[in-house]
Amino acid sequence: MLNIIKKGIMFNIVLYKRIYLHYQSIKSNSIMKLKLLLICFIGTLFSMQAQTSVKPTTLENTGTISGKITDKNTNEPLPYVNIVVKENNKVITGDITSDKGTFQIKNLALKDYIVEIQFMGYKTISKSAKLSQNNSINFNTIALEEDAVQLAGVEVVSEKSTIVQKIDRKIINVGKDLISAGATAGEIMNNIPSVSVDPQTNAISLRGNSNVRILIDGKPTTMDAAQVLQQIPSASIKQIELITNPSAKYNPEGMSGIINIVLNKNSKLGFNGSINNGVTFGKTPKVNSSLDLNYRSGKFNFFGNYGINHGKYSNNGFINSKELNNENTQIFDMNSKNTSHLAKLGFDFNINDKNTFSFYTNQNISQGKDFGNTKVDYVSSGTNDRFQLFDNKSENHSETYNFDYKLDFKKEGHNLELEVNYNKNDSPENALYTNVNGATNSFTNDVKTFGKNTIVNLDYVNPLSETTKLELGLESRNENTDNNLFLNDAYNSDFTYERTLYSAYATLGKQWKKWNFQAGARLEQYNVEALFRKVNEVDSKFEDDILSIYPSAFITFNPSENNSFNLNYSRRVDRPSISQVNPIREWSTPTIDSEGNPFLVPQFTNSFELNYTRKTKIGSITSGIFYRRIQDEITRVIFTNPNDSNRQIISYDNFDNNNAYGIEVSGNLDLKKWWSANVSFDAYNKKTKGTIEDTPGNYEFVEIDVTTFNARINNTFKATKDLRFQLFGMYRGRDLSLQFDRSPMWKMDIGTSYNVLKGSGTISARFSDILKTMRFAFDGERPYRTNGEFNWESRTVYLGFNYRFGSGKNKAAVRKQRDKNETQGGGGLL
Repeated sequence: MLNIIKKGIMFNIVLYKRIYLHYQSIKSNSIMKLKLLLICFIGTLFSMQAQTSVKPTTLENTGTISGKITDKNTNEPLPYVNIVVKENNKVITGDITSDKGTFQIKNLALKDYIVEIQFMGYKTISKSAKLSQNNSINFNTIALEEDAVQLAGVEVVSEKSTIVQKIDRKIINVGKDLISAGATAGEIMNNIPSVSVDPQTNAISLRGNSNVRILIDGKPTTMDAAQVLQQIPSASIKQIELITNPSAKYNPEGMSGIINIVLNKNSKLGFNGSINNGVTFGKTPKVNSSLDLNYRSGKFNFFGNYGINHGKYSNNGFINSKELNNENTQIFDMNSKNTSHLAKLGFDFNINDKNTFSFYTNQNISQGKDFGNTKVDYVSSGTNDRFQLFDNKSENHSETYNFDYKLDFKKEGHNLELEVNYNKNDSPENALYTNVNGATNSFTNDVKTFGKNTIVNLDYVNPLSETTKLELGLESRNENTDNNLFLNDAYNSDFTYERTLYSAYATLGKQWKKWNFQAGARLEQYNVEALFRKVNEVDSKFEDDILSIYPSAFITFNPSENNSFNLNYSRRVDRPSISQVNPIREWSTPTIDSEGNPFLVPQFTNSFELNYTRKTKIGSITSGIFYRRIQDEITRVIFTNPNDSNRQIISYDNFDNNNAYGIEVSGNLDLKKWWSANVSFDAYNKKTKGTIEDTPGNYEFVEIDVTTFNARINNTFKATKDLRFQLFGMYRGRDLSLQFDRSPMWKMDIGTSYNVLKGSGTISARFSDILKTMRFAFDGERPYRTNGEFNWESRTVYLGFNYRFGSGKNKAAVRKQRDKNETQGGGGLL
């Protein structure tokens, strides 16, 4: 049944794309329009019927109709073809062909039927099926001939982004409204329900928690998540998946979940692609461009994309410190200039019907420069003011290579898959700090970082019956990172970090009437070894060895076609990332240093969710509640430098067991023919407790209880067939941690898009933060009273153009989605 549901969903996606293209080619023919609408209606009807088809039965007085559908010209199988079974011109039931073009309709009464094979762009074929004479009819191979009216040669990008709620994740299919919402992945994330991006650090959070994993095409990367988000062009994104409770098949992801960014990989027959160019006007122009290409012929599918971002950014702010006898104001003027290149290249080779080999590589190259100054004004006339200039140059080259082999057995859905993923990252950084009136005139801080990550997966899937599926798998991970610090061109320290992970999982899924069940467990062995060496100091070793089991369970109840309930549970872990444990100084100001804490231990979370989805005449609404119980929560902290009472250190620490619970409501609504809206609201309460520095040198136990509200609405107004306007608004409520109280944030954006070149091109424009209300403001009480505010180029104007070309029928290879189980952090001032 699950397979039928998936096929129904995929059928509608393919069908409506083809309908739109077909409509463009026949818009002058009213009769053809009417036929098109009828096919649309019938296709939708049977995709729904397939989801609620008759239960399996053992009665002997039933028959079966089966066959395979292919393209007459290419002889390739056609997936998602509509199979309609009629009796006396009355529709009885139907089915959708599989990825291999096959179909099988069971439990039919032993009568005479007419079977119609319908697919957009092809001529409809009718076949007679006399089950009264033979209770099993196999049509073997049926070849469909393309219709005389050819589909327009353009890949259609949906005007409106859609949200699909699945058993273990929420999938956002990126449309033109989201593409025009920002030039990079980081910029459009604030438009995604439950997701927030810190404007200061670009750190991403899910449901108010920053312990979230960022994956690219389901694969981890050794690069910092915030950096990755700023380097991916928005036009290169196909989907964004929010996995708040991963099943046992996936690594026991962190407290808040996984955000998986799926890049475009077009698999149409022939040659096709798209070009996207844009410029953002702030204090200085920032440009972004991307190119996506695909060529599919015979057994091969080649795909690739390339994107470049270049721009200069500015950020300024202040922090007032009320420390006794050391009151001061720090004024920050920060600028950055960055150029990044992101390329993906790969191919799929369909060796035969049973064997498929795939390969791709992601190459990421970036160069950046951060420069500016920090001024410290002391209230006391007895303390000299400080003025520091900084100039930080950094590079990054990240390479990912992925190999995948899949073996399909005779039974549909029965397969074995082997995947190997290798990633390496080289990130040198050279920083010069010049103190104009300090004890030290200047010093250099050069850090060389090299990391590599190898992942091997073996997955086995066996549909034990039409309603039961078993999944088994093994995984091996090995990650090595080496950091070296050179202070004033002389060796100072190095930190080597290696961790290995071996795991095995099993899940069992069962469909029974209107219920779907899935349960599983994952057993993991985790080992970490770290060594910190510093001149004139004794070497420090850190080791950890953990064997743990992570269960998960999902229950879905569909009382009717328009109502769905989902209850799920999982146990998860957040393992500290290299940036959170690395004791080598990350950055410095006249009064603050940032570094990691090698004594961090993993945090464990038990997470529960209950979701309800309701389909209405104007769209769908999903609401849910969640609860998390967190053990040894990893949190950002600030404390006095034990070696210099006039300086502070920003780092990480483990807090006590904490709780969080909340509600979420989101909707995709077509309010009028000309007005649609994506609306989301969430509220969560968190109770946090831990021991922190109350006053310099003194620590105390502190507990806080805070409720936070967030809301978003993205309106799309259709003025004409080709012209649309967008109005976006967001509100992020006050948030409280053990040390800081962040003020609310809100903004409004307006935008427009216009289709040109017969739908092949789109011109878009956006005016962000039109009221210039966005700012990051905070107050602090510990270890002493502080308040501050930071501003950036939030008010900008974006102009972009997207052009799509090529033709063909869709047929994409399916790829597994993986994840990484570590918390992210680093780089931020607070």
